Amino acid sequence: MRAIFKYLKYLLSLILMLVSIYAINLFLMKPYSMDHYLAKELITSLFDSPEAMTYMGLFDRVNFITGHNAKLSVRDAEDAEADHQKNLARLDMLKRYQNDSLSSNQLITKKIAVFDTENDINAFENFRYHTFPVNQIGGTHLNLVEFMTDIHPIRSHGEAEDFISRIGYVEKAMNNQILWLQEQANAGIFPPKFVYEHVINQLEGMVAGTESPLLDVFVRKIGELNLSNEKKEILIADLNDALNTSFYPAYNALLDYFRDTQGLASIHDGAWSLPNGDEYYALRLRSYTTTDFSAQQIHDIGLSEVSRITKRMGEILDEIGYQSNKPVGLIMNDMNEDENFLYADSPDRKEIVVADYNEMVTAATLGMKDYFYKLPNAAVEVRAVPEYSEKTQAGGYYMSPSLDGKRPGVFYANLYDIKQTPTYSMQALAFHEAIPGHHLQIALNLENEDLTTYRRFGYRTSAFSEGWALYSEQLALEAGLARNLLDELGVLQSELFRSVRLVVDTGMHYKRWTREEAMDYMKRITGMSDTEVRAEIERYIVWPGQATSYKVGMLKILELRKKAQEKLGNNFDIKKFHSIVLDNGIPPLFVLEDLVNEWIASEA
Repeated sequence: MRAIFKYLKYLLSLILMLVSIYAINLFLMKPYSMDHYLAKELITSLFDSPEAMTYMGLFDRVNFITGHNAKLSVRDAEDAEADHQKNLARLDMLKRYQNDSLSSNQLITKKIAVFDTENDINAFENFRYHTFPVNQIGGTHLNLVEFMTDIHPIRSHGEAEDFISRIGYVEKAMNNQILWLQEQANAGIFPPKFVYEHVINQLEGMVAGTESPLLDVFVRKIGELNLSNEKKEILIADLNDALNTSFYPAYNALLDYFRDTQGLASIHDGAWSLPNGDEYYALRLRSYTTTDFSAQQIHDIGLSEVSRITKRMGEILDEIGYQSNKPVGLIMNDMNEDENFLYADSPDRKEIVVADYNEMVTAATLGMKDYFYKLPNAAVEVRAVPEYSEKTQAGGYYMSPSLDGKRPGVFYANLYDIKQTPTYSMQALAFHEAIPGHHLQIALNLENEDLTTYRRFGYRTSAFSEGWALYSEQLALEAGLARNLLDELGVLQSELFRSVRLVVDTGMHYKRWTREEAMDYMKRITGMSDTEVRAEIERYIVWPGQATSYKVGMLKILELRKKAQEKLGNNFDIKKFHSIVLDNGIPPLFVLEDLVNEWIASEA
């Protein structure tokens, strides 16, 4: 027995020694494995963000150790500089891994990581103050409220207390945001006039004190807990105290800043007006499309696609009996006003529309089983966009599920204006945001345990994700989920809308179109409502380049599918193609092309 204990002691010592050697190599030297290095970098950055830890959901069970659910990130200029130095060190480390020592999969990972890191370094060194972090669609002030109401869990008394503690960090976090805005102002950069108008209106609503979404959600969630009335009252009182001492002062300070600087608002809308604006926009296009397309090339692609799609839409409109002598946009505008395609503006309209969307998602889930080897385990549900942001928010967006499966994916539908929801367009949006679009792709990626940590969580590109979501609309049409010509018209209108984005985004940021010129073009071509057009164009102004990624990504996926079909003929399998596209993370388009080409070669 003594000998057994002796050997166990030696074994334990050996294990500890090996763990120590591995830790020293991982943290103090060039790690043996590039994958381990990237995983270490990602995980350490994750622990710097309590919001990210909460969002993932995996760490909640150890919150008693990490305490992340009771914290908010409080970042300043020193943190931004530290991140930049980490990026420089990261790029240097990546280049130290010689290509001939890496597997084919690692070579792909290296390409992705180098591309991403170089873009981040370029953005920080040359365009640090070119973004507008406080804006009308996804600004800091909106994101924080949405995070607290939709992401922060309240499943126990402790998590309710964490909610209150988090609110206590708001003042310092927002004060640091104001300091950054002041640095941006010192660089001579201010948001356009309309951003000021929207943000001021939003902030005024948030500090009015009449209806707080934070308080409303908190009261509702603790009402579902098995707590005494006394404990609930104490929690509500504590939250009100945190709101009055942290949240409201912080948001009032931000409101004061925007009021004080409103007279300095930029008179221009495009990125071209910023210092080195053309170079900045080129970087944005490179980052979002993951291509080397110039602004002019993207503009021309957009014009070509607009012509092709409007021709087909005109054929459908003629077939279903609309006047063929009118431009497609005018006819679509008429249809947006047609009560036959609109929900009645009743008190329960939003609930009815959400229920109808959920039925569409269910039908799409069943209809996609012949096109994929597997569908995500995570559920998806439809919710209306919160009232505090619906006036300026896009028509729909998606929020991914938590990794622990306790929070579903969510498709948010903007139901502010009844004309935003003509019935013939609803299926396309459901396909895009839920199944087979964002939810299918993103949830499958999160559930893919065969991927390295970095490929699973570390890199995101709009060109792939949004390209897939737009491609999925056409896929659903091909699968027969769009049941009639009106449904096809809705899918085509959605594709036309994304093609117009190529034209107006480059028009404003490269060709110096005004906001009004872009709005006139979009409305004339698409027939979208005034509410939708204004919200969309204003989104592109504060988010340059992102809107181009949808159509560019879709065209690349279609191009690669066509190539595979032509090369493989009868051996082409749509399920295998979709697996190649979806099972390799969220890669840049140039990496996706390499992956598909390798698959074609292996199947030929």
